[in-house]
Amino acid sequence: MKSTFLTRRILRTTVAGACLAALALPAAAVDLKTADGSWTFSVDGEVNVDYIWSSCQSVTSAVAVDGGLTCVGTASSSNVSNVGNGLLPAAFTFGVATTQDGIDLAAHLGLYPGIATNNSGSPNLQPNNNGGTNTALGSTGLDIRQVYMTFGNKDMGTFTLGRQIGLFGADVILNDMTLVGVGAPGSAASAAPANTTLGGIGFGYIYTDWLAQIDYTTPDLSGFALTVGIFDPLNSLSDAGTVDPKKAPGVHLKLTYTLPIAEGTKLYLSVAGITQQQDYSVPNLTPPPATTTNQYTGSGVDLFAKFDMQDLEIIGYYYHAEGLGTTAFFNLGDFDNSTRTSNGYLAQVTYKFGAVKLGANYGASNLDYANAADQAANPDMVRSNKKGTIGVYYSLTKNLMLLAEGSRTKSESSAGSNDATTINIGAFLGF
Repeated sequence: MKSTFLTRRILRTTVAGACLAALALPAAAVDLKTADGSWTFSVDGEVNVDYIWSSCQSVTSAVAVDGGLTCVGTASSSNVSNVGNGLLPAAFTFGVATTQDGIDLAAHLGLYPGIATNNSGSPNLQPNNNGGTNTALGSTGLDIRQVYMTFGNKDMGTFTLGRQIGLFGADVILNDMTLVGVGAPGSAASAAPANTTLGGIGFGYIYTDWLAQIDYTTPDLSGFALTVGIFDPLNSLSDAGTVDPKKAPGVHLKLTYTLPIAEGTKLYLSVAGITQQQDYSVPNLTPPPATTTNQYTGSGVDLFAKFDMQDLEIIGYYYHAEGLGTTAFFNLGDFDNSTRTSNGYLAQVTYKFGAVKLGANYGASNLDYANAADQAANPDMVRSNKKGTIGVYYSLTKNLMLLAEGSRTKSESSAGSNDATTINIGAFLGF
């Protein structure tokens, strides 16, 4: 139950612009200008729907994996069918932009509705009460995850302020081929599907998430660019006790480098880092004092590389973290004030044959015990989540993609492992 609830909580996804890039569409479907031409208003987005079938681990052979992301069947069946969104919900994004006194100004709002019946203001935080999920007379949720402004120019760089996608783990999810598909099913292989699947989240990378942040990005410096910023610190998903107000914001940064090699050939590299402190008050069984403080720092670094040569694309990704946990930020990140180490990787190859793109990727997320006491107290904690996906993506028109994917997932703990298979077919319309 614990891992299922977490799966619903972290099923948030990425910007519509990444999907439009995957479809090779323009950045905005509609551009409108004011009468004097000083302001530009833009609208773009996408809608996607998949049939998702999963063959889960049999309930009679399943082992306990706290934090495992592989589905487990029930007494009635190990097969689950669902019609829903994939890794992305639908997206409708709105923007305004102008230039004043040589400074480019812009603001953006992203609305992300889904199609799952969950009666919730968020597609991911579903109430588990009578009629709360996937029942008649219900409705879907609207996720308002993105609202931010930017200002700057090519000489001074750019400032970004507001709720926007994070820096750590962003490049890998934005280039994950399952972004327009399904990948790992997550809650789509349950009785209460959310508006998104997992894709590769928790199977090779920690979810980048949407953060309230203030960032600065330098101008292009011979192919290099650096972004540094602060963000509103996140509470832990798994720590016991009462959360204390944070003493300082989180800090993140990202360095990128783009190397054009030849016509249609280039190399892109990035490294990102993140750090944030957690503070909790934990009841003391033998006061005084009545409470003790649980305080630790979560930090991580990742490396991303993408090589494009005509119709061939190869990507590789690796992360290492202390105290960040797995799948989502600060999920299973510590034990009794001692941090757990986590790491993961994703490798992917895609190739286009005219209107058809074939792809395969494989990723794994690993989590280590903090110490021997942790292992003794939590024998069912997840040690790794692994996934492999093959996909076929066919551009029926410039804006409409038909797709099919097959994925195999495996979750391991000290007690053993669970395996599952998911097959999905669907359509993705970007505009």
